[in-house]
Order: sequence, then C-alpha cells, then structure tokens
Amino acid sequence: MLVNNLRERYSPMYFLAALGAGGLAVSFFIYPMFLLPHPDTPMVTFNHLWPVLTDGGNPLLSMLLGLDLLAIILFAVLHFWLLAWNLREFKLFRQTAAYQKLLSTNAEISLMAVPLTLAMSINVAFVLGAVFVPNLWSVVEWMYPGAIAAFLAVGVYALRILGQYFTRLFVHAQFDFAENNSLAPMVSIFALAMIAVGLAAPGAMSHHREINAIAMVLSIFFASAALLLLLIKVVLGFDSILRHGIQPQAAGSLWILIPILTLLGITWIRWSMGLSHSFGNTGHPTDLLLFTTVIVSLQVLFGMIGYAVMKKLNYFTDYVGGPKSNAGAFALICPGVAFFVFGMFFIGFGLVMPKLVASGSWVYFVLMAPLVAVQAKTVQVYFRLFAKLLLRPRLQLTAV
Repeated sequence: MLVNNLRERYSPMYFLAALGAGGLAVSFFIYPMFLLPHPDTPMVTFNHLWPVLTDGGNPLLSMLLGLDLLAIILFAVLHFWLLAWNLREFKLFRQTAAYQKLLSTNAEISLMAVPLTLAMSINVAFVLGAVFVPNLWSVVEWMYPGAIAAFLAVGVYALRILGQYFTRLFVHAQFDFAENNSLAPMVSIFALAMIAVGLAAPGAMSHHREINAIAMVLSIFFASAALLLLLIKVVLGFDSILRHGIQPQAAGSLWILIPILTLLGITWIRWSMGLSHSFGNTGHPTDLLLFTTVIVSLQVLFGMIGYAVMKKLNYFTDYVGGPKSNAGAFALICPGVAFFVFGMFFIGFGLVMPKLVASGSWVYFVLMAPLVAVQAKTVQVYFRLFAKLLLRPRLQLTAV
C-alpha cells in the first residue's frame, strides 16, 4: 500500500510519480504508432490493432502487441492511481504550515507539477481511447473541442500559479538567488510545453480549419510562454549553479531540458502537419530531418552533462538505490521517456520520411535498439523509486 498522510513531509514533486507512469504509458503507445501501418488515420487506433491481435498469421507480432497493450494498461492504471493519491495528499498538505512556507520561497514554483500532471492525464486518456475503443476515430472530430477545452482549463490553472508566483517576486523581491542553484524551477516550462503539445494535436489532426486554427493559436501561446520562461530560467539557473554549485538533491534537474525539448519538438512537428494538410503550407521532408537532428543533438548534450554531474555527486547511488530520499528523484523518469519518444520521432520523421532509412529495415531496428534500452532502464528506475518513496515510509523526505 502507498504511504498516507504525509502532510508536512509531502511535496508537490510527488506528482512526478504519476507523471512518470503516464509518460511510460504513452511511450509504449509509440511502438504501434510507428511500427504498424495506419494510412487512413494520423494515429494508430483499435481498428488497426485488433486485426494484428487476432490474426494467427504472425503469432510473434500478436504476442508482442498484446504485451505492449498490457504495459499501456499497467502504467495508465498506475498514473490515475497515483494522481488520485497525490490529489488527496496535496489537499492535506495545503492545511499545514509547510504549505504556507512553500508559498513564500522559490519552491512555490513546484506547484506547477500539478497542472503538468493533469495535462499528462488528458494525453493518457486519449491514448487509452485510441487503442481500446472501437471506431473511436469516426467521432474524433466531436472530441477535439472537448480536448481543447480540457487543455485550456489546465493552462488557465497553470497561468494562475505562475501569476501568483511572479507577482510575489516582483512586488516583494523574495527570489532567493542562492537557493536557485538547480534547474528544478523549469518544471513550470515543462508544464507549459505539455499544454502546448496537447493543444497542438487537434491543430494537426482535425479536418476542420477552424478547429485547426483555434488549437494552433492556443498552442503557440503556451509554447511562446514556455520559450520565454526557458530563456529566463536557463540564464538564472546556470548563473546560480556556476556561482554556488548545484544542489546535490536537485542534480537530476539537469535532465529536465530533455523532456522540454521533446514536447516543444513534437509541438513544432504537429504545427507543421496542421499547416500542411489544412492550409497548404507544405514543407520539404528534409526540413524535419534538420529539425529533429538538432533536438536530438541537444538532448544528447544535456544528457551527457547531467550524467557526468550526477555520477560525480553519487546521485544515482544515494537517491535512487541508496538511503537518501527525495521526491524530485522521480524527475529522472521524464528524460528517459522523452528521449525514447523523440528518438522514435527522429527515426520516423527525420530519417524514414526523407527516405534515408526504410521503415522496418535492419537499420531501422538497429537505430531503435539504444532507445529501447533507455526505455527499459527507465522502467527499472521507476519501479525502484516507486518502492523506495511510495511503498515504504521514510524519515527524511525533502523537496527539490
């Protein structure tokens, strides 16, 4: 059973446990999305999966697809279970003095983990509907306005949190530069990027120009806000890190740029698709080769830097497998998921679309191999953190 009634020991960063489970559910959806043909729809659906599951012509493929769908169910159930647990614990936390203290420190920005996770919940629900509801795509156009409204509601909630945070900083000058020596505050950018990519989906897939335009305009708004904050937070964060050194318990935040880049990268791809099929703004396939290569290159760069720093600080030994506990350690799951997901986009859109690599060829699967290894390691770390931080009470629980 999960630990309960943490109250003062609770941190909003525990929402990252639910976020990680949701991200893993989406990551397993990526396999059929890119490996199974679905020429009539932009996403793979139940109608494409069911014949593969029931066709006895390729039992190995049927078995692999069945296991993949079970993984989606497992992590989706974990996501919504942990979301409910977090909402209950967060309600109790708001009744404590620790919550009031949180509102007067740099850690107030950790509240953005709430809309971040809620936005992921919408994505998980959409994935579950796509793969388990027959003929869903026949009524999908009716769902797009609801999806836009849901993401917009989460976006408004996120903006309220940011508004209160920046108002306090601007009016009372309470920003502590000495305690800003990590990239953990970039959870706010992560949340805005998650909302932007969610809104970009109807903009890319709807056949109604009005829906395309509304969704893309809203997506561009939140993506622009994310990019503005990204510039500010990166400058301030690295300035504090270089002056004071990074907080050991927040070393994992160095990898937070990886999921942000993934979300903004997919957002751009969805905008390109929407502008292409609805407004006739067709780009050359090599444009996506260049764009996806830049994103992957930046992810690898930050991945190497973050790994070197965390290894030097014994972060993996202490906070993943060792005695130290920190809710922010769940942030390690997001980069693993994000690198796998955008790696598949890089192969599919950056290499297959320009016809540099044939889909399903041996080169295709060789390129996939390191991505699958990253995903497998991410799953292993997730369950280790789940058992350590959520199934056993800890005396020392700290927030990033």
